[in-house]
Amino acid sequence: MAKLGKRTRTAREAFVGKADLSVEEAVALIKANASAKFDETVEIAMNLGVDPRHADQMVRGVVGLPNGTGKDVRVAVFARGAKADEAKAAGADIVGAEDLMEIIQGGKIEFDRCIATPDMMPVVGRLGKVLGPRNLMPNPKVGTVTMDVAQAVKNAKGGEVQFKAEKAGVIHAGVGKVSFDDQKLAENIRAFVGAVARARPTGAKGTYMKKVSLSSTMGPGVSVSVDSAMTE
Repeated sequence: MAKLGKRTRTAREAFVGKADLSVEEAVALIKANASAKFDETVEIAMNLGVDPRHADQMVRGVVGLPNGTGKDVRVAVFARGAKADEAKAAGADIVGAEDLMEIIQGGKIEFDRCIATPDMMPVVGRLGKVLGPRNLMPNPKVGTVTMDVAQAVKNAKGGEVQFKAEKAGVIHAGVGKVSFDDQKLAENIRAFVGAVARARPTGAKGTYMKKVSLSSTMGPGVSVSVDSAMTE
């Protein structure tokens, strides 16, 4: 077993015996023990009482965090003509059509969000096996297949976060940076949890929100009281 460094041991010791904290207590604990040399992301993990293998239990959606993510989001847009020009003007990092498809097929994926106009979906559809597993496939349900590409680009750049339940019913996302003040992080966390709560599928039975945990990129995690996370 690898020997833990002093910094890692100290951080873990600070979390011993801590569980079901309020959002504010968890944020304070995480920030106090984030000691990496970069601005760590505050990450949320939610265990849901769903089985995403069943269509009526899939949980997915999008939420605009009130204080942004603190991350520079790179956006790719599939569009032609005037819509391509609109995307570029709105700040899209990569804009194209068949040429962009070929770049992606070649293994070059230098973006965090992919947007497409509806007429481009036959082209984008060929990339399902590449973009799908990375949760980058444009989808009208989360606003990434749209004619209003300018607004979609602005939303992506402005702190919009997509979420989707993985096979085990877990949702994971970044909700801000350690450098954010405590109140802004708490607001972002509650906005995210609220969005997941509203996305409860019709097939979900029993306890929907089983566990909520927070951590920093390099730090240990701590469970948060679901009631505290749901309180606006």
